[in-house]
Amino acid sequence: MSSPTGPASGLPVRMPRPRQSGRHRRPEPVVAPEGAPALVLAVPGVPGAPTRSLAEEVVSIARSELPGLDARIGFLEGDDQEFPALQSVLAHAAEERTARVQQARAAGAEVADPDGPVAVVVPLLAGPDSALTRRIRQAVIDSRAPVELTDVLGPHPLLAEALHVRLSEAGLARADRARLFTVATAADGIILATVGGEEAVQAAGITGMLLAARLAVPVMAAALDQEGAIAATAEQLRSSGSTQLALAPYLIGPELGEGLLDLAAKEAECASAEALGAYPAIGKLALAQYTTALGITPQPAPGVPAH
Repeated sequence: MSSPTGPASGLPVRMPRPRQSGRHRRPEPVVAPEGAPALVLAVPGVPGAPTRSLAEEVVSIARSELPGLDARIGFLEGDDQEFPALQSVLAHAAEERTARVQQARAAGAEVADPDGPVAVVVPLLAGPDSALTRRIRQAVIDSRAPVELTDVLGPHPLLAEALHVRLSEAGLARADRARLFTVATAADGIILATVGGEEAVQAAGITGMLLAARLAVPVMAAALDQEGAIAATAEQLRSSGSTQLALAPYLIGPELGEGLLDLAAKEAECASAEALGAYPAIGKLALAQYTTALGITPQPAPGVPAH
């Protein structure tokens, strides 16, 4: 015979945990709202398997941060199913939304914000590049779809962290300033290489200040696409006392012309770190641009205090 509270045998009964309340309650996980616009990553450069793999990893990071996120990839130079053009991706998103709205109305259902954006376009760029952003904007216009276009990903402290990691991976910086060991090849002067002209150099300089604070060495930004800029910056760093320089690309990768980085490293006569690539911060910053555009506020992970 059993009692209302469990079996009569006296064996322990697993009871559900009481629901936490108050300030220690674990925040409910945030998911993308149903029917939310797609996040479309606008990828510059010549399409290819490495570029597609990088972009897919970035959107995978974004999806892991916001479950249910509809994330897609559009290439500035794309022209087929394997590498779909940004304009085509946006036009297709608009067609899909029109079909959903028609089906919902036919079923007598209420449609939330049928005239809102069908997508939020996030440029896969660490810093400003007027030529590329102009082309992204034109693709948005040509798609004739209601779309939100965000700013580029930087400057941002997370990008300074990513640069630090790439330098340490190349043996050009200590992974942690607090550790009591040295790296024989650690640079005492960093050239932060970017593309996009003077505006890009100024924006990179902001992240460069954050990187300089992390490494406690001078950091100067220079444009890879300005003739002689890298060599002049290297000379300036050496004349101020730096003897072992390193090149740190303030670039994600697809926007970097083939051979440009190697040429710059030869110009500066120094070693170079890899481009930022699909470092986790890139996916997180792309998602942050998306959520900011839509006014979504993701909750912090358990154990991480809200700010």
